Amino acid sequence: MIKSLAVMTSGGDSPGMNTAVRAVVRRALDRGIQVCGIFYGYEGLVSGGDSIRPLHWEDVGGIIDKGGTFLGTARSEQFRTKPGRQRAVFNLLERGIQALVVIGGDGSLMGAHTLAEEWGEHVEQILKLHPDMIPAGEVPPLQVIGLPGSIDNDLHGTDMSIGADTALNHIIHAMDNLNSTAASHQRTFIIETMGRHCGYLALAASLGGGASWVLVPEEELELRWHQKMVSALEKSRHIGRPHQMVVVAEGARHPDGLNLSSGDIQKILSERLGIEVRVTVLGHVQRGGSPTAFDRILATRLGVAAVDRLLDEPDTLHRHMVGLVKNEVTATPLVEVVEKSQAVRQEVEKGNYIKAQELRGESFKNTLSLVKTLTRITPAQEKRDDGIVVVLTGGADAPGMNAAVSVAARCLLNQGIPVFGSRDAFHGMIRGDFIELDWHELVEWVNRPSSNIGTARFDFHDNDYDKISETILRRNIRGIIAIGGLGTYLRVAGLAGLRDRYPAFKIPMILVPASIDNNLPYTEFSIGSDTALNNIIEAVDKIRHTAGATRRTFIVEVMGRQCGFLALMSALASGAEKAYIPETGISLAELNLDVENLKRSFESGKRLVIFMRNEHSSYHYTTDFIRRLMEEESKGQFEVRTAVLGHVQRGGVPTAFDRITASRMGATAAFRLAEAMEKGQTGVEVIGLRGRGISVYSLADAIGEIDLKQGRPREQWFMRLVKTAASLAGHGPSGERT
Repeated sequence: MIKSLAVMTSGGDSPGMNTAVRAVVRRALDRGIQVCGIFYGYEGLVSGGDSIRPLHWEDVGGIIDKGGTFLGTARSEQFRTKPGRQRAVFNLLERGIQALVVIGGDGSLMGAHTLAEEWGEHVEQILKLHPDMIPAGEVPPLQVIGLPGSIDNDLHGTDMSIGADTALNHIIHAMDNLNSTAASHQRTFIIETMGRHCGYLALAASLGGGASWVLVPEEELELRWHQKMVSALEKSRHIGRPHQMVVVAEGARHPDGLNLSSGDIQKILSERLGIEVRVTVLGHVQRGGSPTAFDRILATRLGVAAVDRLLDEPDTLHRHMVGLVKNEVTATPLVEVVEKSQAVRQEVEKGNYIKAQELRGESFKNTLSLVKTLTRITPAQEKRDDGIVVVLTGGADAPGMNAAVSVAARCLLNQGIPVFGSRDAFHGMIRGDFIELDWHELVEWVNRPSSNIGTARFDFHDNDYDKISETILRRNIRGIIAIGGLGTYLRVAGLAGLRDRYPAFKIPMILVPASIDNNLPYTEFSIGSDTALNNIIEAVDKIRHTAGATRRTFIVEVMGRQCGFLALMSALASGAEKAYIPETGISLAELNLDVENLKRSFESGKRLVIFMRNEHSSYHYTTDFIRRLMEEESKGQFEVRTAVLGHVQRGGVPTAFDRITASRMGATAAFRLAEAMEKGQTGVEVIGLRGRGISVYSLADAIGEIDLKQGRPREQWFMRLVKTAASLAGHGPSGERT
């Protein structure tokens, strides 16, 4: 049974590494395991001394929102040699460390695997010189678990690596800013991203940032590739978009295999288009700053899983990396991770681009295909005259709705199908109030908040169905794409249920999930939920900045209706001590225990405690009730404040995750609807995101998965993280607050 472990960060730093270290340390301490931190990566492991020292609960407090790694990282030439690795083994033996958790890229993980493989050999040599160092027969093999830490997202065995989401958000925010000045001066900008061997950042940024062209290492360029690019940009300028964005990964290559620089592209576009072209190399700004909610949660889940795997599988020889595949934590042998990650580079070097894309995985190939589609489509020369498609955004607005509308409409317009937006959701269907969606405007919608065609919560009256039927027939509506939350699902289900009475309703309808509450069936993430989550943790981070002022408890109320996603996940991502959610409710006994824990917490020197509370977690125990209860019981020991975040949660530009999700769902909805129209199908279907895959389900099946009384799916994947959040909160391993 493992009694001690060490954690280290190595290679290039990435946002979320601190969060991962925190998760490893606190989960290990919570389970009674001693933890050491290795400072400055493998260099510190070889040097020993003060570079390897114990970490306690409070040592990892207040670091969850910090970028980089407080353990530090450094390249180590000493570790590359056998004598250097032998000194590393000596240092681990001297401190009784039995397991190593390494957070880094493929080079770091390969180093850990090599050390573990040579462990027995080094121990034998060390014991010849120091026979009394360890009792005979008490030298178990070194257990090694790796965590993927790389902004490039280039590791096999995980869909996302720690830091990639944060880097991606930095890129699209830069693109948003550059787009403003590009539009003002009618310029074309070339944005160079990191990704020497992997085009993920460039590819995802082009999708989330609305780029006109993208160049990545994994795609083979034709001999006259530049002519296609110039032609595409020229067409775009002629149809009304004089400013362009071209995204290039630093590892992109010419057809002959030589590196393709952003300067090369600048020269080509300037000379052939006769326009002003500027280059922006984003550089190391991509790997800096506070990690996003996604990266914090990913790092937390993987850090906890690493410790649990070591302790729950004591008879297994651990040489694995834990990663996230289809939203499930999985383990992959380190050798496989390193070999397959490096194989992509080798295939690119050989010019085997198809093989390289296959090794990247299905999600990468699908994203590449979608980006190529969106950067190459243009409005059809002639519009079809056999009917129109209506797009509506219903219920409460959600960040990313505009991106879904933009992509869905452009995919349909490319096929010559006229697309209209129903103004203010179903109100437009009743009144016949539509906005013809214009290609030139749609391109600019990807990064806009809310919904440009308007949203509205709405209950049908009997005569409304007659008006909708009349509108469908009069305007020759052949299909509907409805983007919204649970209310929108139920309204569309109501229309579908009246098809016998209203034959006009017998047209294909596609629903796209968009709700910050994330309470919809058949999808793990609905459009808008990631932006809302980031808005919340940004607010909580700012509240934490007041910790030095006085001893305070904050109760932060968030939205979510009867779904605890935002409250629980924001607690996990912000390091809050607790989340009150509707799924578990609130009891008086629980509140009494929380008050006693608060008292002990402040007695031991803590200055700030944060509780997250879902708006509907309890009818009687309201946010203000809890505040008054805790304030009364504090007896002046600490202050209690509330922060009701309200509609700030659904505001602002959508995150990269929401833009990409909306784009993928919008495209899927458009292509599925066009296919149904072509085949004369009249199904009512919903789009869902599970794992990394977009799928289509029947609306009837989706409604069957909902607990209509509670207004949420019967099964919610995030509920399995309740115990994880509790174990990492402000409790020490003894259960007392520290």
